[in-house]
Amino acid sequence: MLERKSSIENELDIIAARRRAKEVAEELGFSTVDQVRIATAISELARNIVLYAKEGSIVVRALREGDRQGLEILVADNGPGIPNVELAMTDGYSTSGGLGAGLPGARRLMDTFRVDTQLGQGTKIVARKWKA
Repeated sequence: MLERKSSIENELDIIAARRRAKEVAEELGFSTVDQVRIATAISELARNIVLYAKEGSIVVRALREGDRQGLEILVADNGPGIPNVELAMTDGYSTSGGLGAGLPGARRLMDTFRVDTQLGQGTKIVARKWKA
């Protein structure tokens, strides 16, 4: 199975994770526009790891469901967790002084997006993008 894993601890890791995700998307035949969408979603998710959890990982892998082909992003960290997921998914909400576009922006760029989090134990996100 086509898969790339990135450990995330700093800004350079974010750049490497974007590149790996774009490579997978390109190998799977995603359009250039969708490759950019996927790379942008990875940037937002990886940045959240650096800002809030300090370290984590992102796995990008090929996905097949029947005749559909796609890409799955698995994000995991052992950070503080998200106290209020609904609020965190609201455009403009930020606890770091940013624009508040991270999680809601990543969700808009993907076809499916699920956040599982536990306070004091970390966050896991599964996002999928299907080829058009």
